Amino acid sequence: MLQFVIVFSLFCVSGVLSADFQIFLPETIEAVAGSCVTIPCSFEIRDNYKTDLGDTCEAIWMKGNILSSAQDVTSRFITKATRGDLKNKICTSTMNNIQIADGGSYFFRVQCNNALKYSFPSGVNINVKADPPKPTLSPSELEVEEGASVSLQCSAPAPCPSLRPTVTWTPRLGTSQETLMENQDKTKVIKSVLNFTASHLHHGQRFKSTTTNYTQGNVTQAQTSDNRPKNTTVLVSPSGPVQQGTNVVLKCSSDANPAVQVYTWYRADPQHETRIHTGPDLTITAARNTGAFLCQAENDLGTGRSNRTDIDVQCMYHIFKICTFISQKRYKGQILIKDNKAEKILIMDLILKNNSVGVPGPIYSYLQI
Repeated sequence: MLQFVIVFSLFCVSGVLSADFQIFLPETIEAVAGSCVTIPCSFEIRDNYKTDLGDTCEAIWMKGNILSSAQDVTSRFITKATRGDLKNKICTSTMNNIQIADGGSYFFRVQCNNALKYSFPSGVNINVKADPPKPTLSPSELEVEEGASVSLQCSAPAPCPSLRPTVTWTPRLGTSQETLMENQDKTKVIKSVLNFTASHLHHGQRFKSTTTNYTQGNVTQAQTSDNRPKNTTVLVSPSGPVQQGTNVVLKCSSDANPAVQVYTWYRADPQHETRIHTGPDLTITAARNTGAFLCQAENDLGTGRSNRTDIDVQCMYHIFKICTFISQKRYKGQILIKDNKAEKILIMDLILKNNSVGVPGPIYSYLQI
């Protein structure tokens, strides 16, 4: 089975109605620091103002948390809607060399030397990140017969069409074609399609797409990754043999992207598994019947399991030899024992006394063997 990685992205179009005034903007645009960002923008006005939309009108951009406190930042835009654009109700504008500090909400205002002066209350949020977003790869998993034609698609946002990303496939096989496309909200996306013919050599193959983003004099890269949890392991503390009654902590870890959402612990008995705990850590008290454990890591794209982990539990003492010395009135025995922790031979005295019928019997609390 050929396996791939997929990440889904959602874009929305917002059109906010204020009487007969409307503006159409993306809700959010993801931008890369050092690159540019283009805000697709169009608007409508009341019918009685349409004759005022002429050569005296200008496009104004304001930045702020809310419209009432927004400040004029039109000078930050390298290109803005021309008077001809405004006549056609187009307000698309581009900001160059955008920086982290430029992130925030932007509002558009059309301002003419007549009665038409209006600030649209709906804005666009520009989210500026130091690293480019990871591309998305689809389909996530594919089962085909040998000799069948296969098409894989990789896409990445292109907020700056003049510095749009390029896509590289790994492994490189077949042919690929890139296309700059438009989302429903008018933002741009670069899409690359890889076409090849499936063979038995591709069974279990993982494909990766890498985007190269060009910024102001720099090149940055982002790539897809294997998202299903893998390399799931259990770390035991303390390690090695432990004595009965010792608290033992088992820690589960796994490589996953997105991150692991749920860790589940199972007691792995010979015939079946029993779910006993959720969470990355499991604390147990060592006993002779402690048994084995395993951990399962899970995220949105699948699960990964660790191997069985056995806890080596040792009894506190092992009896090696018993020597009994009997006298007429008092019986005293000595038991040679080994302390595993201290690794030395100790001597334990057992005090024996006559019972009611004259048969000696030991007096002791309990000695585990």
